Amino acid sequence: MNPPRNALASARPGNLAEADWWRGAVIYQVYPRSFADTNGDGVGDLAGITGHLDYIASLGVDGVWLSPVFRSPMKDFGYDVSDYIDIDPIFGDLADFDRLVERAHGLGLRVIIDQVYSHSSDQHPWFQESRAARTGPKADWYVWADAKPDGTPPSNWQSVFGGPAWTWDARRGQYYLHNFLPSQPDLNLHNPEVQAAHLACARFWLERGVDGFRLDAINFSMHDPALTDNPPVTDPAVRKLRPHDYQRHIHNQSHADIIGFLERVRALTDEYGAFTVAEVGGDNALEEMHAFTAGEARLNTAYGFEFLYAESFTADLVTETMMAWPDALGVGWPSWAFSNHDSSRAVSRWAPPPERARRAGLDMLLLLSLRGNIFLYQGEELGLPQSELTFEQLRDPEAIANWPVTRGRDGARTPMPWRADAAHAGFSEAEPWLPVGGGHADLAVDRQLGDPASQLALTRRLIALRQANPALRLGSLVPRRAPAPLLAFERVHGGERALCLFNLGEETLHWRPEDAASWRPTDSVNGAQLWTLPPLSGLIASTI
Repeated sequence: MNPPRNALASARPGNLAEADWWRGAVIYQVYPRSFADTNGDGVGDLAGITGHLDYIASLGVDGVWLSPVFRSPMKDFGYDVSDYIDIDPIFGDLADFDRLVERAHGLGLRVIIDQVYSHSSDQHPWFQESRAARTGPKADWYVWADAKPDGTPPSNWQSVFGGPAWTWDARRGQYYLHNFLPSQPDLNLHNPEVQAAHLACARFWLERGVDGFRLDAINFSMHDPALTDNPPVTDPAVRKLRPHDYQRHIHNQSHADIIGFLERVRALTDEYGAFTVAEVGGDNALEEMHAFTAGEARLNTAYGFEFLYAESFTADLVTETMMAWPDALGVGWPSWAFSNHDSSRAVSRWAPPPERARRAGLDMLLLLSLRGNIFLYQGEELGLPQSELTFEQLRDPEAIANWPVTRGRDGARTPMPWRADAAHAGFSEAEPWLPVGGGHADLAVDRQLGDPASQLALTRRLIALRQANPALRLGSLVPRRAPAPLLAFERVHGGERALCLFNLGEETLHWRPEDAASWRPTDSVNGAQLWTLPPLSGLIASTI
């Protein structure tokens, strides 16, 4: 039985009712399969998350984002949804979800969940009905098209996971579109009935007290109905690992009508004071992120990929990325992450093994200094590196299809290490669905809890600093001119100012600005001082 409207929300403490709670927030991402297993099947579950919410709250974050826990065949581990308003039994049930929300709210944490609007599982009843015949109530709920006269697919579109984005269905005698796996058919979001169905599902979760949605791959949610061929990529500098990389994806995604649907989503979430963040990737991501968040009638924020897939990290990358989001009227609010469940962990991308401990500290200081919302991925607060897996250990369909050119996403999805000396690092009593990462047990939560010099202690301290400093949480970002590899900028909010300095290089830097006498150190990592910064160190200063 569903709880009455906003019954869970009405029990929230006062700080959860703030209208703009999300602006500048720090949100902790949980990948449920890999967080904590309580029933001994080797897969994380909702009860495991609930049992560790005290730990998440102790970090000082504002909320928790859960990757999908809906019913699913798990071909893409939850991003292939077969029932949008139920919990997959592998994670628990709706009562478990309600307990999680209630406990989170009791700790002052908001709960954000994924919404997958662009596609469903081929096991969803909507698709089963749609594929049965070319006529009927749901015949037009998915993207169907006739073959070309020679029997080939309707367009040249390629899927993200490799191969054509079209699969023949003998029952309808047509092709259906799938931008991802063939088992993830694209919904026809041009159809108002499909939009209404998604909004009804969203309302179901809002009624259960959910505080916000991350809209997965939202720029894939509408296509060009004319099915125009995508043009080829002509730039020889573009790295091409899959057929998908050979095209400019201007017709199979990013249709202008997406914005109208997002305005409907925003109108619904505003009824509940809920938060919306768009996941937007691809060649035109920045333009689309701005469009999806412009003004007050669209989404609250968009989730950028500039750092998630960056193989190197430079002062220019940060400055250019931040300057694309000026503190100006009508410009949306950004969100940032260095790591997540789809990208390799940043500490492994940006540093060799001997430097990873120092790099983890520098990255945490830098991430928490950026203007926008901050998403921390589970284990990032421990400094976990990317796990190296053999081909036989892989579960990610993208990795298996493209091995060894791409190593896939499994290396970032290995189990959370809770207790160093326990079996499977305390994640589960059974063999986990993915192995615990090499060296991860040494970085387990119980090892770091009592160590004031640990990455965990540093994370807590820096989150507290951001939460207490209006300039760091809400302020504008103003670059300061400094010689590379020194990154320098100010955060400014009202009368509050914070100077942020980061040595991204391998040699000690000495730098003294003209207004040096105006600053005093607030916090630092890796031995940074005014105005001397050792390699991979950083410092935040406040005005005297």
